[in-house]
Amino acid sequence: MATMKSVQTAGVGRIEVVDVERPAPGPKDVLLKIRAGGICGTDVTFLHMGGMPARAHLGGGLVPIPLGHEPAGEVAEAGAEVTGLKAGDRVVVNPQAAPTGIIGCGGRYGALSEYLLIENAEAGRSLAVFPETVPFEVASLNEPMAVSRHAVNRSQAGPDDKVVVFGAGPIGLGAAIWLKLRGVRHVVVADVIPARLEKALAVGADAVINSAEEDVTARLTALHGRSANALGQPRPGTDVFIDAAGAPAVFDTVVANARWHARLVMVAVQKKGEIDLGGMLRSELTLIASQGYPTEIFEVTPELVEHHERFAKLISHRVPFTDVHRAFELARTPGAAEKVVVTFDA
Repeated sequence: MATMKSVQTAGVGRIEVVDVERPAPGPKDVLLKIRAGGICGTDVTFLHMGGMPARAHLGGGLVPIPLGHEPAGEVAEAGAEVTGLKAGDRVVVNPQAAPTGIIGCGGRYGALSEYLLIENAEAGRSLAVFPETVPFEVASLNEPMAVSRHAVNRSQAGPDDKVVVFGAGPIGLGAAIWLKLRGVRHVVVADVIPARLEKALAVGADAVINSAEEDVTARLTALHGRSANALGQPRPGTDVFIDAAGAPAVFDTVVANARWHARLVMVAVQKKGEIDLGGMLRSELTLIASQGYPTEIFEVTPELVEHHERFAKLISHRVPFTDVHRAFELARTPGAAEKVVVTFDA
């Protein structure tokens, strides 16, 4: 029996690298050799959970979760009935297309493994090919950049809009890149970590705000001009707010600064907090939720390829699979890393 190494949860706050059977592709499947895989906040959440609760008839307790849903790899084997894909193709993956559950999010397979089985493989639905001009670790950003792209699509931001993105992690910075690529006039990024704000400027933001040290209202007014809410109370002229931070303080800041008919896109996983509904009413603020990437998973791939040098700036750490425990320590430590990508030997 051929085996491979795979990362899974091992109780609260722990991962382990285990030897598991290497999947064998059927006639409609593709087996990938993984070359790079990102670590996401969702992975860290699963780490804090320690696993998935088992059903009562299975004895309860926690079941390990195979981790990783941001892979890039190359086709090692393609089943006889697979079309449009061949051995050696460099590909990115739609983790939500797996029939046995979302890859790395409770499904049968996780992408932080030496090999990954793509069941019922179909080019353009479960996989997309990218050229060798793009490094595997940059291609692994395809999935989180689809999340960012969906948030920007949901915002309906246009060229004349003035936008602020709260949170300069990978999703927020990805949103800033997409906003500028679609021609949005002025994009501000707000965060509390100076290094992340420097990165925001490096990827194309027009301005940044350190919300721990600066008056957000004053800075947004200076950058976006003066406007008002429905009652005529003064507000900055910001048209669109994107919350990629998930902190209750962000909601409070948006409601306090929203002009009449402003829009707030919520893409971050929200932490508990109270919402000032009266404040939203006074601005007729539209709250727009953004979840995943219903259509964007491969919509982003051509532009990721075209602008791969800009997207590469989002990666703060490249860690070999042999040191995957350190990669997770970096990812779970606040402020220690921006985007951690695990790399695999060829």
